[in-house]
Amino acid sequence: MSERKVLMLLAWGMFLLLIMAIWNGRILNTTVLIQAGHVGRLTGNIGSIHNGLVESEWNERVAIRVEDILKNRGIMVERVGARIPAANAEIAIAIHFDGSEKACLTGASIGHDGSEGSRLLAKNWRQEYGAFFPFKWHGDNFTKNLSDYYGFSKVNTSKGFLVLELGEITCKEQTDWLEPRLGEVASRVAYFILKELER
Repeated sequence: MSERKVLMLLAWGMFLLLIMAIWNGRILNTTVLIQAGHVGRLTGNIGSIHNGLVESEWNERVAIRVEDILKNRGIMVERVGARIPAANAEIAIAIHFDGSEKACLTGASIGHDGSEGSRLLAKNWRQEYGAFFPFKWHGDNFTKNLSDYYGFSKVNTSKGFLVLELGEITCKEQTDWLEPRLGEVASRVAYFILKELER
């Protein structure tokens, strides 16, 4: 291969790398960012798996349904998996189900960054979901993982970013109750978001 061809290939390769860097470094702008927790992650923290139930699959099912409801209402929504891009949004919600080494130790909880908007969102969500979810609740940011959630540093919101733990996937009593109601759980998340966007 001639020196000229090698230089041309190198130039094209550098150009493609530059385009990829620009694309990966772009900031996503949307009204609502929905994260399906752990989706797409094959190593590291892949979420809870218990008795054939896979948290990331539940997270994705709920996130897809939330996205569909919001889009049908004309809301601009971006749904992402474990890899959260730099983004600006009015509201960001991460969908999760908790897991515990000791079954039925946890339940629903809310993680947030402590900002005024997120604290208000958390209070409103707890009232909304608390009227529906019949199992235990934990205080906001009850684990270090929730209070230090990596997405908080990547997403700017005007109304807040919540990490919703919607129940414990390692508790049979909770999963027996949740599994047939996943569509209703998603609807409650979506209509909560719609209500908060109108405030």
